[in-house]
Order: sequence, then C-alpha cells, then structure tokens
Amino acid sequence: MFGQTFYHEIIRKYIIYMGTLMNDIHIERLGADGEVTDFLKVPLTYSPKDKMLARIVQEPNLDRESAVTLPRMSFELTNLFYDGPRKLKTQGRIVAKEEDDPNKHKYIYNEVPYNLNFTLYIYVKHAEDGTKIVEQILPYFAPEWNATLVMIPEMNIRRDIPIQVMSTRSEDLYEGPFETRRTLVWTIDFMMKGYLWGPVKTAPIIKFANINFYATGGAENIEDEIGTLDPVSRITVQPGLDANGNPTTNTEISIDRDLIEADDDWAYIITPTGIIISQ
Repeated sequence: MFGQTFYHEIIRKYIIYMGTLMNDIHIERLGADGEVTDFLKVPLTYSPKDKMLARIVQEPNLDRESAVTLPRMSFELTNLFYDGPRKLKTQGRIVAKEEDDPNKHKYIYNEVPYNLNFTLYIYVKHAEDGTKIVEQILPYFAPEWNATLVMIPEMNIRRDIPIQVMSTRSEDLYEGPFETRRTLVWTIDFMMKGYLWGPVKTAPIIKFANINFYATGGAENIEDEIGTLDPVSRITVQPGLDANGNPTTNTEISIDRDLIEADDDWAYIITPTGIIISQ
C-alpha cells in the first residue's frame, strides 16, 4: 500500500503478549480431608468462543478420551480502533544508526496509537473452577497491568503497553437433554493500549549546512530579490573531530566530515564568512 511493503509483526507481538499473561494458570482441587487431589494447568488456545463451544459440546459421551477436557481457556482479538488523545506529533521521528553506511541513518515517524480489544473465555464444568481462575487474574489489573515490549529491534524501540479489564461476566450454557455436557463460561474483556508504526526509511546524514544573509535593496516584493543578489555573509556549520577522537571546533585539526559518524563525540565547527558586495 502507498508503494511500500513492510511488516513489523506488531499485532502479532500484542497477541503473544496477551497469551503469555494467561498461559500459566493452575487450579487445585481438594478432597474431603482438605488435601490437594488434583493440580491442573488450564490450557490456553487462540480461538473464538463459538469454535471452542462447538468442540466442547460435540461429544456427549463424557467418558471418551477424545472429549475436550475442562477447565480450559481461549482468547481472541476482537477489535482495533484509533485512539486520538494519545497521538504524538505526526512529523516527529525516531532515528537510529545505519550499520552499513556511516553517512546515512535510519528513521521512522512517530507511532500511531491504537487500542486493541481482547476477549478471554474461561470454560469450566464446575462453578468453583471458574471462580478459582478468575480470582487469579483480576487482582493484577488495578486498574491495569503494564509491561515493556521490544517493538522494532532494529530501531531500538521499546514501549510500555498497558492492559486493563473492561468487563467480566459469566453464563451457564446448560441446555438440552440430561446427557448434554454442561459448560460454564466466564468472559473477560480487556483493552490494550498499543501503537502501530510505518515503514523504516533511510536518509543521508546532514554534515554540512550553510546560512546565507542578504541585504535587500528596498524592493516592494523582497522575495524577488532573494536569489538575485549576492549574500552579505554566510555561516557554515559542520561536525568537528580530531584524529584522536576528541571533539574540536578547529577546522584545521578536524578530520574530514565524511569520516565522522553520527554517534561519535563530535563538536560543532561554526565558521562565519564575510562577502564583499560590489558597488
């Protein structure tokens, strides 16, 4: 699109982030004597609710090993929308060194804020299994959970990405004849405050700049004289670095500016030049 192909895997990283948070939940089941009889890890998959329910209820014979075991969880990305209040200046840039060419740099424009809605589904057969799982999740969102993600490694871009709980609800899907499998479903809606980036671009590093000063002759339209008159004076600016790697403002001892890299500890060499105007 727009003549450029790029892919930073940003949305994929958000999905992995969400799945990682929910991928290590266990529950205990106690016997009549209060001792732990079962210690279960709750499986997690990326799947819509309807698909998971179809797998759960399609096998009425609960004794068969092929039946989907409960409890288990699934989650999905349900929505993505622009978040204007978090928008930064559009023309702002993030700059990084170009490893293959010291005279160039990589840059990318400021991130665009987008909110991502995720929904987590918790499927259980016993009501208490559901509350055990929910109580292991909700206390960490007060009001949000925050983690730092490496978004674009080549640009060394890291961002704190918060996730907050928007709503929690439960429903009992026990329907049909007695032999139909009963499923309790807890649904937790999350909102992740993320960002998206455009393509990484490359541009030459500006190592020499000059500013010309003009004395206009009083013409009615001053812009007509700029470019047709000789400048009164000029100021040039360039980086300065001596052969030992020390910053310098002396042109005579500075190495060639093409040899100075962007991340060197250089100084500014500012040279004013007066120009005699013919009478």
